[in-house]
Amino acid sequence: MSRARDDDPLLSLRDVSVHFHKERLFGLAGSETVHAVDDVSLDVYENDVVALVGESGCGKTTLGKTAIGIQRPTDGSVLYRGQDIWETKAKSGLFGGRGDDEHSAKEIRRSLQMIHQDPGSSLNANYTIESILSAPLERWQPEMTEADRRARIYGLLDYVGMTPAKDFAGRYPHQLSGGEQQRVALIRALLMNPDLILADEAISALDVSLRAEMMDLMLELQEQFDTSFLFISHNLANAKHLTQRAGGRIGIMYLGELVEIGTPEQIIHDPQHPYTKVLLWATSDLRNRTGDIETPPVRSLDIPEPTDPPSGCRFHTRCLDARTVCTRDCPSLEDHDGDGRRTACFRGEANHEYWDSEPLADDADAAEGSAVEID
Repeated sequence: MSRARDDDPLLSLRDVSVHFHKERLFGLAGSETVHAVDDVSLDVYENDVVALVGESGCGKTTLGKTAIGIQRPTDGSVLYRGQDIWETKAKSGLFGGRGDDEHSAKEIRRSLQMIHQDPGSSLNANYTIESILSAPLERWQPEMTEADRRARIYGLLDYVGMTPAKDFAGRYPHQLSGGEQQRVALIRALLMNPDLILADEAISALDVSLRAEMMDLMLELQEQFDTSFLFISHNLANAKHLTQRAGGRIGIMYLGELVEIGTPEQIIHDPQHPYTKVLLWATSDLRNRTGDIETPPVRSLDIPEPTDPPSGCRFHTRCLDARTVCTRDCPSLEDHDGDGRRTACFRGEANHEYWDSEPLADDADAAEGSAVEID
């Protein structure tokens, strides 16, 4: 199914940057600035699915946490239904009132939930599954009776295959498998009736055989609860599976920047950004789409430090197609073909200075042999 983009977005990130200050090691004076996220704009709509993909350290988790109001941006703004999250928090005070705003800070917090990568550590080991799942219902739906809460919890446990529900409800987190813990974490988030769930590498700890099953379950429950997903992954194949079924989009992140975003068909079958092509090559389940290329299509395997990102296009130090203009100018994320896909690469502009610019000299350290597998 396809998601409509005509309505106002549920969540909007506008020119968001997140920088951290890191103290130097060994007592050296001063600190370094980590450019975790730089100048990213992204819209997420009602009942939408957006998957952010990239190598470890590219900033996708930081961007996700910023989107749901956990991490405050250094610059830019995050809007929930057109309302600035951090301005709302500042005005809400100690009592969480709404002031003149349509949505209070407490409402926004409930509406934006998260499923962690390690479900075991996010579930309180001292409480039974029923107690863990009762907590959000007691807080946000206090009018429900104990019998109603139990019926709803048991019904969801049955739905996700944890039967008999009464037996699983009485267990503790350590008595569940990783897949069962992840199902409980998903149910807990959904019981908040959220508008959006950040799933941060939510299936990476599962066996390969269980990943597709878990993603399919997420989409089934999405239809019931009418929620959106912001899915964080280092695996392009997982992002394809989820977004293709949901009519969603895949966003590619590199060194703190969003460099390409489009439908799974566009990203997988017709990648435009050179880094997207690298991820496609490095994903074993999808590698056949890159032909018989045995070595990674990159100039260097070394990823620049986020404390000292390259000038111009940040990928130019590894890009086989880079030219001198790429070392100087930074491409903006644009829809070059009018098909909704946006790419941050000069090669998408037919009349850009790039085409008359000199190619970069061959790198003696160009990739040879094996490369880092994304998964």
